[in-house]
Amino acid sequence: MGKILIKFILTAVLTYGLAQVLPNVRLDGVGSAAILVIVMGLLNATVKPILKIIGFPITVLTLGIFLLVINVIIVKLADFLMSSFAVSGFLSALLFSVALSLVTTVVDMVID
Repeated sequence: MGKILIKFILTAVLTYGLAQVLPNVRLDGVGSAAILVIVMGLLNATVKPILKIIGFPITVLTLGIFLLVINVIIVKLADFLMSSFAVSGFLSALLFSVALSLVTTVVDMVID
């Protein structure tokens, strides 16, 4: 339980840091970042598998590159659901999703 809480807090703080560094990404505070981490987790658990099934033929044709578009859709859905989080444009959402994936991977490697 302690590792999960540490991962959650660290991911929320780093997500807030990403929002401060990346252009066209607005996040109101660390509390909003914590809510964003929860919302993104829920979207990744519920919506992303459906999008992967629907987009499977395109994913195969693009050799997996379409998965980046699915990640952008998840970020834009989080943007739509949260008033305290905003991402302007496809490229900014793509950059944010890739950076967030890298940060999450590093947090997972460090904590485990």
